[in-house]
Amino acid sequence: MPLEYLTRIAQTPAPTFDEAQRADLITRLWEGLGYACERDEVGNVVTRIAPPGTAQRPALAVMAHLDTVFGPQTDVTVQQDGDRYSGPGVGDNSASLAVVTAFLRDLRGQTGQLRRPLWVVANVGEEGLGDLRGAKHFLARNRAGLGALLAVDGYLGVAVTKGVGVRRYKARFVGPGGHSWGDEAPSALHALGLAISGLYALHRPLSPRTTLNVGTATGGNSVNSIAATAELLLDLRSLDPEPLMELDSRAQEVLNRAARDAGVSLSIERVGDRPGGDLRAGPLLDLAQQAAKEQRLDFRQASSSTDANAAVPHQLPAMTLGVYRGGNAHREDEWVQGSSLPKGLKLLRRVVELYQHQPVG
Repeated sequence: MPLEYLTRIAQTPAPTFDEAQRADLITRLWEGLGYACERDEVGNVVTRIAPPGTAQRPALAVMAHLDTVFGPQTDVTVQQDGDRYSGPGVGDNSASLAVVTAFLRDLRGQTGQLRRPLWVVANVGEEGLGDLRGAKHFLARNRAGLGALLAVDGYLGVAVTKGVGVRRYKARFVGPGGHSWGDEAPSALHALGLAISGLYALHRPLSPRTTLNVGTATGGNSVNSIAATAELLLDLRSLDPEPLMELDSRAQEVLNRAARDAGVSLSIERVGDRPGGDLRAGPLLDLAQQAAKEQRLDFRQASSSTDANAAVPHQLPAMTLGVYRGGNAHREDEWVQGSSLPKGLKLLRRVVELYQHQPVG
């Protein structure tokens, strides 16, 4: 079952931008199951299954991201206590990769029954400043051959059918610096403070839900130095593209005003742009709801920012399907219920099966 892969995957580090070690492991596992794998230009692992007579039909892509939010120095040892497995990244997204790998294992010898091509992807760059790099690259290169995208990520019984749009910026304030007593120079930290205060004072509509967050703020050298540099990372989100664009514009006005009022210079770099909106999930959602009903699983729709967001500009039907139960995602004490993984595998397998049996246009 998927548990045979879980610990091995989770204990292989995969920080965003440094997923190669886990990509190597997934390649070995999938090739060991008899599938030919390729590594594309950004590091995605891809296997393409196209039985005779199906190559010209639109493919279903099943995608699970390789990376975690944890840095290279994090101890990723998995601890087991009965049916509970805990450790950094054990769920997000190691559990999903384990389920997808078990899915490929169970598909061996049955690929001839596929009526459409099936492409399975372990992609890089989903988390944080990865900005959906792997999913964006894969779709940009392969959209013409695809009929739908099914991202595998998150909790069992949840389907993401609407993408939360995200804009992220790094703002850097720069001044001359100097001695806290001997000089009278503008402080970059002063500008940073004005900016943070101004950003959180911005109006954000409750509906559609729109949020703002300063995730990090740093600057200065010592208590008796006027700060020459300071910077922040800003995260803007909305369920609707229009409020997001409006908030984006007003946030940049605040940053520029803060620099101007403090007397320092400012550079703004966009470090994240995740398209949001309707994922056109209808056809996949119907299949997932049917599969969940057959298994008597509670099932609900959600809005989130996942690899499926990358499908929005391509007008490609997409959905994100959760396949495990657990909690504390993005924390070092994240946990997964081991007995939930076979249920997630069964759900994924059934959704793919139902998709394969849709009428071929």
